[in-house]
Amino acid sequence: MIPAGALAAGITLAALPAHALECRLALALAVDISSSVDAAEDRLQRSGIVAALTSPEVEAAFFAGDLPVALAVYEWSGRYNQEIIVDWTMIDSRAALLGVAETVAASTRSHNDFPTAMGYALGFGAQLLARSPDCISKTLDMAGDGQSNEGFPPQNAYREFQFEGVTVNGLAVNAADFEGEVGLIAFYKSQVLFGPGAFLIVADGFDDFERAMRRKLERELAPPAIGALPQVENAG
Repeated sequence: MIPAGALAAGITLAALPAHALECRLALALAVDISSSVDAAEDRLQRSGIVAALTSPEVEAAFFAGDLPVALAVYEWSGRYNQEIIVDWTMIDSRAALLGVAETVAASTRSHNDFPTAMGYALGFGAQLLARSPDCISKTLDMAGDGQSNEGFPPQNAYREFQFEGVTVNGLAVNAADFEGEVGLIAFYKSQVLFGPGAFLIVADGFDDFERAMRRKLERELAPPAIGALPQVENAG
């Protein structure tokens, strides 16, 4: 006969998962610093990320689940011009979240004269996510104000790099009059969004970047039912 204590211990061990996950989401933010983004616009991007991360709504969303979120931030432009601003950081406390925000606030762009090589930027993001903490899901955010104009296109990146289990969302900064539904937005919808539940947030110029980033983060950090929302959300 098996002692009651031993039986209870066996049931407890059987109930534990074979491999405990570290976090519920690995989230990588990719920021466009190509030559189409001037110094003032770059400052609006960085300050927008900081303001979004420290907003009450986003802070509450980060800590809404039982498991924390792992966060990384990098900037991108030309083929070989990607730089990590914040490497993988577990957002398991308010201090950790504020630390990331402070690092972004203190950062300066690494390049300012290279084109928009989004395929390479996506490949870099895939490699970054490949070494992320072990999370339930993985998301890559591509923010930018223009279509890819150097190197291979986004669709090639999805074929050549490991994107299984990764969702790629977009934040399109619709700053040019000629872009609209036939330009930048159409490019993001057809070429950039990837994976289940992928969506696009549109910022009405860089002055609207903070609002768009905050809204995007709220949506990404919300419960899974949020996937029922429309694929594209315009500024407003």
